[in-house]
Amino acid sequence: MTKWRDELHEPMERWFLMLAALVLLAAGIGLRTPTPSDEPRFALVAHQMAASGNWLIPHRGTDWYSDKPPLFMAAQAASHALTGDWRIGFLLPSLLASLGTLWLVYDLGRRLWGHRAGLWAALALLCTVQFVFQAKRGQIDPTVTFFVTAANVGILRHVLLGPDRRALWLGCFAAGLGVITKGVGVLAFLMVLPWWFARRYRWQGLAPADGGPMVWLGSVLAFVAALGLWLVPLAIYVHTHDSPEARAYVQDIFVNQTVHRYVHPWNSFQPPWFYIEVIFTSWLPLSLALPWLVPAWRRALRERDARVLLPLAWAVLLIVFFSLTRAKRDVYIMPALPLLALCAGPWLADILARRWPQRVALGFVFLLALPLLVFGVQGLVHPSGWMLRFAEGRQLGSQANSLWLAFLVMGVWMLACAAWFRLRRAGIAVLGAMAGVWLVWGLWVAPLLARASSQAPLVHRVEQTIGPTGQLALVGWKEELLLAFGRKRASDFGFVTPWHQQLADAIRWQEQSPGDRWVLILADIMAPCINKDATLDMGVTSGRDWRLYRLDAVAPACRGGVVPAGDVDDWGGIDRRR
Repeated sequence: MTKWRDELHEPMERWFLMLAALVLLAAGIGLRTPTPSDEPRFALVAHQMAASGNWLIPHRGTDWYSDKPPLFMAAQAASHALTGDWRIGFLLPSLLASLGTLWLVYDLGRRLWGHRAGLWAALALLCTVQFVFQAKRGQIDPTVTFFVTAANVGILRHVLLGPDRRALWLGCFAAGLGVITKGVGVLAFLMVLPWWFARRYRWQGLAPADGGPMVWLGSVLAFVAALGLWLVPLAIYVHTHDSPEARAYVQDIFVNQTVHRYVHPWNSFQPPWFYIEVIFTSWLPLSLALPWLVPAWRRALRERDARVLLPLAWAVLLIVFFSLTRAKRDVYIMPALPLLALCAGPWLADILARRWPQRVALGFVFLLALPLLVFGVQGLVHPSGWMLRFAEGRQLGSQANSLWLAFLVMGVWMLACAAWFRLRRAGIAVLGAMAGVWLVWGLWVAPLLARASSQAPLVHRVEQTIGPTGQLALVGWKEELLLAFGRKRASDFGFVTPWHQQLADAIRWQEQSPGDRWVLILADIMAPCINKDATLDMGVTSGRDWRLYRLDAVAPACRGGVVPAGDVDDWGGIDRRR
């Protein structure tokens, strides 16, 4: 009877998990536009892919976009073609990738330790801050995490549960897709190191070998086949359209954005211990269980359990790899999170049955609820100077009260979860509290912040000023601005081009038709060529002051495009002091 009941309940629990995840992660999709910093960039590239029909060579304005391979932006463009709505299309790949990652973690946990372990592993991942926050963003990292996780799962199914050549080859193919998404998909093969160690010292739980070198040769071919989906058409295109731009694109994407970015980075500098901070903040509340998980993992490793060694060692190797470079961002180690959650699954239920972990879990709910309550009440009753500056910097205006009310609602909900579930069901209290926070965030806060920082009011003011026949160009622009105007309405002179060169090109462009051509420029870079008194103030958006001018505002010394380089120029968002 018990076995029959389990067979009935397990599919119900499995599909309830995925349905709950869909509701939680999809909440708010279609309600907002891309918001800085990365979302507008990818959305702009996807827009231009769809408009031009060139899905092989991404463009950002007139520039070839060589920061990332094209797969993610192509997925956004395909999502728009499928749904017909860019507000859905730019977020859909992240949503589907996150659901896929969640399923992979559950399924592998179920195969290794049973249904309950897989369920707890998936729930641990689903309530982790970084995972859910990124799932709701139109950024590349959830898609990369899915491909890397799929690669890891394929390898682990072969070496722990196999032999399973099909799973291995699919995993290696996924690793190749990870490479043509961001480049880091190849790191999935770090799994070979702990696997070799476990085989060398005869750890428990390894599958018998099958096929020898030919199986791994098939893995290499699967990996190369995925790479070929992009590299072969790219090689043909570059060969038949040979140009300085094509050669610069190849050099940048294969050398500068990979090797040089790792060895000699130019931004995002952080100390060596940065990822320890990420683990104990962005990986909350899962990281709260580490004081009890670490002893459990230590016991499993003493027992030579390869099911724990392989995924755990791979996660550590990934974190170490990204710690060795000076450039660090929290999302770089996000692919390690699913395997950490996987390794937590077998022990979380027992941990949360103990008194101290229950107190820590409930304390986490209270500690997160109290600041939300304080900010909410203070913002509605008597906002402090800091809160006023916060609202002003995000252009909230009269909508600020709505944000403070959202904070209050989140805080009240979290306290209600703590009061209802109490200490004995503290784990459920955490899940319920985090679910409420993310629903409010997706349906209320994120759309509110997107509306407040929207470029639409600025676009409207500019279009009203220049009229239907006026021509417009942008200087010192950011992706969200060109995305709002559209390529048909606004010209540009490159994104990575230094600002003084953009301004020189803009002046020469205006001189061809002075009466019809306007330039929208970042106010900070007008001196010494543009007379501020002869410009029109278009307002502030995303913290930047914008001015509109015609040729009569250009100083005589700068006519003909004679523009001196400033003390600070910007190449694609990177300030380099000269």
